[in-house]
Amino acid sequence: MDEIQLTVAKAYPNDSGRGIARLDPHTLMILQLTPGDIIELEGKRRTSAKVWRADRIDWDQSIIRIDGFIRQNAGAGIGDNIKIKKIDVKAAKKVVLAPPEGTSIQFGGEAEEMVKRQIMKRSVTRGDIIPVMSTMAHPFLGRVVTGQTIPLVAIEAEPEGILLITDGTEIKLREKPVVLEVTGTGITYEDIGGLSDEIQRLREMIELPMKHPEIFERLGIESPKGVLMYGPPGTGKTLIARAVANESGANFFSIAGPEIMSKYYGESEQRLRELFEQANREAPSIIFIDELDSIAPRREEVTGEVERRVVAQLLTMMDGMEERGQVVVIGATNRIDAIDPALRRPGRFDREIEIGVPDHIDRLEIFQIHTRGMPIYHWENDVAAKVLLEKISSFEKNPTMSKINETIKEKRSVLESIVADINEIKHVKNIREFEDIKNTFSDRILKQNDKEIREIERTILDAGVISEDYIKKVIEDSAPYLLNHLASTTHGFVGADISALAREAAMKALRRYLPRIKLDEAVPRELLDSMYITGNDFDVALKDVEPSAMREVLVELPEVSWGDVGGLDEAKQEIIEAVEWPLKSPQKFVKMGIRPPKGILLYGPPGTGKTLLAKAVANESSANFISIRGPQLISKWVGESERSVREVFKKARQVAPCVLFLDELDAIAPVRGMDSGSKASERVVNQLLTELDGIETLKNVVVIAATNRPEIVDPALIRSGRFDRLVFVGPPGRAGRIEIFRIHLQNIPLCDGVNIEELADLTDNYVGADIEALCKEAVMLALRENFDTERVDMRHFRVSLKKVRPALVEGMIEYYERLQEQFKGGTKQEQKSYIGYR
Repeated sequence: MDEIQLTVAKAYPNDSGRGIARLDPHTLMILQLTPGDIIELEGKRRTSAKVWRADRIDWDQSIIRIDGFIRQNAGAGIGDNIKIKKIDVKAAKKVVLAPPEGTSIQFGGEAEEMVKRQIMKRSVTRGDIIPVMSTMAHPFLGRVVTGQTIPLVAIEAEPEGILLITDGTEIKLREKPVVLEVTGTGITYEDIGGLSDEIQRLREMIELPMKHPEIFERLGIESPKGVLMYGPPGTGKTLIARAVANESGANFFSIAGPEIMSKYYGESEQRLRELFEQANREAPSIIFIDELDSIAPRREEVTGEVERRVVAQLLTMMDGMEERGQVVVIGATNRIDAIDPALRRPGRFDREIEIGVPDHIDRLEIFQIHTRGMPIYHWENDVAAKVLLEKISSFEKNPTMSKINETIKEKRSVLESIVADINEIKHVKNIREFEDIKNTFSDRILKQNDKEIREIERTILDAGVISEDYIKKVIEDSAPYLLNHLASTTHGFVGADISALAREAAMKALRRYLPRIKLDEAVPRELLDSMYITGNDFDVALKDVEPSAMREVLVELPEVSWGDVGGLDEAKQEIIEAVEWPLKSPQKFVKMGIRPPKGILLYGPPGTGKTLLAKAVANESSANFISIRGPQLISKWVGESERSVREVFKKARQVAPCVLFLDELDAIAPVRGMDSGSKASERVVNQLLTELDGIETLKNVVVIAATNRPEIVDPALIRSGRFDRLVFVGPPGRAGRIEIFRIHLQNIPLCDGVNIEELADLTDNYVGADIEALCKEAVMLALRENFDTERVDMRHFRVSLKKVRPALVEGMIEYYERLQEQFKGGTKQEQKSYIGYR
C-alpha cells in the first residue's frame, strides 16, 4: 500500500519542535517504513516529517502524533484525517529562512551555520514553519543544548518539492519578517501539560459542534452553548481556552470580568451585548469570560444594582444565542460557588469542568514544556551520574569495566582517607558508615562529581568500545531523570508555579554570569553560547518559589529527618507505618485490600518531640507539611471557625500528598456537652468529624494531631476511621537521652572530659526540650566565663543542671502513666467522667 489515512493526535511533549511523526509498528510495516524515513503528509496542504516509532500505548490506534508546527504546515488539526505516504527526498541546494510577521530577530555572525547544524537531516518544503533553538553547542563533547524556540519560515527552497537538509545545503537567513502561508502559530495543545482529559472534554463540547454540526442534527440534539471551567488560580484555564480557539480556527474574544463593569448606568450591559453581537457576526467564534464570578455573583448576596443587571443581561444573551454550535461561551473562575445558580444549568453553561492541581505525571509534562526552551545542562547535577552508571552497567563483562573500576577505586580511597581524618575530630559523632559521606558532605563532594564522571567517560572513550555519540545520548537521556526528580519534589505546584520556578532557576543561573556582563556593551556571542541552567539552579530556586495554593496557610518544607529525632523508636515506627508507608507505597495497601489510617493522635507531656516527629515524617515521605495551631482556627464570628477548618482541609487536598498537623487539638475539639464548652467549639468538632470521615474522602492526606491532654478531646474523634492510631510520646529513657545529647552536641566543640553517658544518667525525667535547653545553657555559661573560649567543659553542664530543671515532676509522670494505660489499644477505656457521654 502506497498511501494510508490516519487521525491526527497531539505530539508527546518531548517531540515538540523536532519535526518527527510517531507511527505504530503496524503502519510502519504497511508503508514499508523504518524509523528515520521521510513521509509526506497531506491535509489542506502538503508537508513532510521524519518517522519514529510510537510508544506501546498508541499501537493499533490508527493515529499519527505530530506537533503544532507540523499540523500547521499540513493544514490539519487534532482529530482531522490526513493522508501519509513514503517518499524519496532530494537534497536541498539552497534554503532561505525568515521570521514570521510580528517577530523581530537579529541574527549573529555564525547564525546560519548554527541553524544549519540544528536542522541537518530534516525535511523541508517551501512555506513550512521550522522551529529552531536560539542557543547552540556546549563545549563538552559538542553537545547541543536547547534554548528559546524561534519559528522560521522557509520562503525559498531549491529545487522544488520536499527536500532534505544536507552538508551541501546553503542556508540563508533574512531578518525581515514575512507573511505566513499557513495560519495559527499561537498556543497549541503541545503548550499545555497534564490536562489531556480536560482538553478532550472541552474539544467534545466546542470543536465537534463547530466542525461537524451535522452530527448533532442527526442525533436530534442541540449543541452546547457554554462551558464553565473552575479550579485554583494558575492551573491553565485561560491557556486551555486560547489553545482550543487556536486549534479549532475559531475567532477568539477574550474579556476579563471587571472590564465589563462601568460606573455609568447601562454601559456594562451595553458592552456585554456588543461582545455577543460581534461574536455572532464573526462566527465561528469563542467568547472567553475570565473571572466570571466578578460579573455574575449570586444576586441575593450582592448589594449593588449593577451586578444584578449584568447577571440578568448575561442570562438573556446566552438564552438568545442564535448561532448555536458556532458561538460558544467559555467561563473561568476559581470561586464557582460564588456564581449565580441561574447560570449553572443546561442551556447556559452546559458543562462544568474542574481544572485541578496536577499530579506527579502531569507536573512532569508541564516541566517538559516549560524547560523545552531553556538551555538546561543537567550534567552538573548528580542525576546525570546515576544515568551514566545505569547505562554502562551492561558492560560489566567487558574489559573496559576494569579500567572504570580502577578509577572509581582511586576516588573511593581518597574519600575514605578524608573520612579517617574527620573521625579523628572528637566532636564529630554523626558519621557512622562510609555511605553517610554523601549525606553529610554532599555539597562539597558533588562539586567534584562532574569532573570524576568525565574521567570515567574519557576512560570509556579511550578504550574505543563506546562512541562519543553514545555518550551524548546518555547525557541527553538524563534530562527525564532530572525533570522527574523536580516533578516528584513539587507537590501542590500548578502550571503557573512551575513556570515561575523555571524562570527563577534561569535568574539564579543569570546571576553567575552578571560579573562578566557589561551593561553598556553588547554581550559577546561566546558568553551567550556558554550560558546554561543546571539542576542545582532549580534546587536553589525551589527555596524561593512556593506553591500558590498554599500561600494562605502556614506551610513548611521541613528539613528534619529521622536522624534529628533522638529516642522515641516505638513512636517513630508507628508513625512510619501509618504515614510514610501509605504516602510512599500506596499500591501495597491497594494490593492488600485495606485503607491506610486517616489520622494519628500523638499525646504525651510537653517537650517530648511530638511536633518534631510530624515534621520528620513529612520530610521523609516527601510530602507538603501544613501546620495549624488549635487556637488559630477559633474565631469570634459565627461560622468563621468552621469555615477555617473547611479551608484548611481543602488546601490539604489540593496540595496532596500532604501531612496536616493540628497542634493543641484539645483547644479546638474539646468534649461536647460539657458545661464549660461553647456552641462554637461544638460546631468545630462537628466540622472536624465531617472532614475526617465525611462523604468526600481524604486521598493522600494524613492528619496528625498533638495534645498534652487527650482525656478532654472529644471521644468521637478517637475511633477507627478518624484518628485510627493513638501514639504515646513519652519522656526518653537512658538510651534515648544519649541519642538526644549526641544530636544537640554534634556541632558544639567539647572538651575531652565531657561524658555523654554520664549526662544521660544525670538527666532522669528530662524530655527532649529540656536537654536542648541544658546544652544551650552550658554554652552560654562557657561564653560568660570566657568569651574567647573554644570548647565547653563538663563543669558547665553540671552548673546548667542546677538552672535547667526537668519539666516533668513526679505527679505529672504518674498522671501520664495513667493516661497511657487508659488509652492503650487506641481507644479510651472509660468514658464515665464525660458529662456528654453519661
